[in-house]
Amino acid sequence: MKTDLVVEGVIMNNNKTLLIHHRKLNIWVPAGGHIDENEVPDDALLREIKEETQLDVEIINNCQLLPEGNTRRNLAVPFHSNLHSVGDHDHCCFFYLCKALNPENLKINKESIDYKWISKEEVDNDFIPAEIKKILKKAFEEYEKIKSNSSSIL
Repeated sequence: MKTDLVVEGVIMNNNKTLLIHHRKLNIWVPAGGHIDENEVPDDALLREIKEETQLDVEIINNCQLLPEGNTRRNLAVPFHSNLHSVGDHDHCCFFYLCKALNPENLKINKESIDYKWISKEEVDNDFIPAEIKKILKKAFEEYEKIKSNSSSIL
């Protein structure tokens, strides 16, 4: 079976996260999309979020090593990854925590029907798929850990 590499960003703003109602899949998911050929996950994530939401984001990266030797740059570490089916093929998906830099610019594109900012307490709403609920709960846990360890990142 064909497998595509994809990224999704759990975008945080004022202790809420953004979900978009994906038109093709007809489910509520974090913003994201396919990693293009010769593209690294970080760049794909920033590009896809900008295309889908018009938002600029900062990837919240808990690993802050400095590049050395032949390392051009260090990439963000996803807080979760999975392999899931999207019908006729699979997605190998990397999930990242992000911080919205310009939430007032939010405007969804034609790939989405609607959007919602949801709090940790709203994650169990019926409109959110079970697998996304688990990922969002983990994202909120990671976000709280990072927030308590360093207010400068957020």
